[in-house]
Amino acid sequence: MRKAAEAVTQGHPDKICDQIADAIVDEFLRRDQSSSVNVRVLGSHGMLMIGGDVRSSADFDLASIAKQVYADIGCADDLEVFTNIQASSEPGEATAHTAVVNGYATRETREMLPRAFVYATNLARRLDDVRKTDPTFAWLMPDGKAQVVTERDRVTSITLLAAHAPSVAQLDVQNALVERVVTPLVGGEGAQFFVNPLGAFTSSGLSNGAGMSGSKLSSDTYGGLVPHGDSSFSGKDPSRPERAGAYLARMAARWLVSQGLASSAFVTAVYAPGRAEPVHLEASGVSEKSRGSKMDYTTLVKGAFDFRVEAIVERLSLRRPIYRATAAYGQFGRVGFPWEEEVK
Repeated sequence: MRKAAEAVTQGHPDKICDQIADAIVDEFLRRDQSSSVNVRVLGSHGMLMIGGDVRSSADFDLASIAKQVYADIGCADDLEVFTNIQASSEPGEATAHTAVVNGYATRETREMLPRAFVYATNLARRLDDVRKTDPTFAWLMPDGKAQVVTERDRVTSITLLAAHAPSVAQLDVQNALVERVVTPLVGGEGAQFFVNPLGAFTSSGLSNGAGMSGSKLSSDTYGGLVPHGDSSFSGKDPSRPERAGAYLARMAARWLVSQGLASSAFVTAVYAPGRAEPVHLEASGVSEKSRGSKMDYTTLVKGAFDFRVEAIVERLSLRRPIYRATAAYGQFGRVGFPWEEEVK
């Protein structure tokens, strides 16, 4: 069975917007941990719009945050920023929101994520790494994407889209990226390589296109290979169930796999307004001990995890400014995030 997944670099237009949105969340939390934040970011052709609802005692220049993130990513063009943030009229409590969240884990890789998605994410990160740290890749621009197709344990095709300076020939781009980005990470013996298959990629990012926060949820979660819920993470404070609930669902799925109870596990929680507990919680997994049959682990997960949002925020210490780091290369499978730590 073939599986396909893709991931994007920091300079992809949608990811630029995600990182700006989560940098704003971080700044609100840094100044006021009780902040309630729900912001969206839209960028297009040198313009950026920040809008949304916020309840917080913090007061700072959102435009300066946006411009700093844009520069940190490596975008050199000017960015005109507009803001329209309103005081939130919501109660500011976790029980005021709705969400359907999913968590997944698999024994397929060390990261407990689908192999195709791990490869794609690592390739996107590698594109950014060589651009930022290797002077011989100064011609690379921030915008890029990696797509990987696997069949069982084997990679069958790799597609890279990487923006570059007009002065670099297409063949030189292809050779350099295959040699220094693809081969060290994937090997790729027998795989098909497609690097900028439509030719030169010299106009990119928000200078040439549009992006919007929350548009790359598959890259944030499981590569589109399993359901990922109904709402995005970016621009939202951790009291929202779409963020906190998704983190604990992932943690619960990881726990089922790490305990040897399942080779892959899937957890779903449904939140409704006015209810602290999820109105529905279900956990299942493929059990190797039962010859690959699907097992119901709902009762076990309910006993081990408290899915009330306030309890999740407290358990994982989520009211810290940690979210800009989650906005590129995926929310899961990475060391340093509390939902990826071993369950105690």
